Amino acid sequence: MLSGKQHHIAIICSDYEKAREFYIEKLGFELYREVYRPAQKDYLRMLRLGDTVIELFIRPDAPQRVNNPEAQGLRHLAFHVEDIEPVAAWLNSRGIETEPIREDPYNGGRFTFFKDPDGLPLELHE
Repeated sequence: MLSGKQHHIAIICSDYEKAREFYIEKLGFELYREVYRPAQKDYLRMLRLGDTVIELFIRPDAPQRVNNPEAQGLRHLAFHVEDIEPVAAWLNSRGIETEPIREDPYNGGRFTFFKDPDGLPLELHE
């Protein structure tokens, strides 16, 4: 039976240095494990920020993600924040552009989107 808790989120990135700068240096995730996978000839890097764990895979030859028009599958990741304005300003000060903050008429609260270096949509939601 499912517990309702997430274990991790897997993200495929095209460039390790850009992903490291974005997820570790700018967003504040901590690299806590790195494992070489001989069969895949790549590294699995585990990042953590609070209760959120990301499995980061680097595959320069992976096909680009379809963003527009939207395709079936995972649409985006959303991070909960208590107060969206200072967090959006903090991201902007680190060179991460956010969309305008909007009201969520369906779930309540406010939200904005930003993207990782490969265009993966990420959301802040209060």
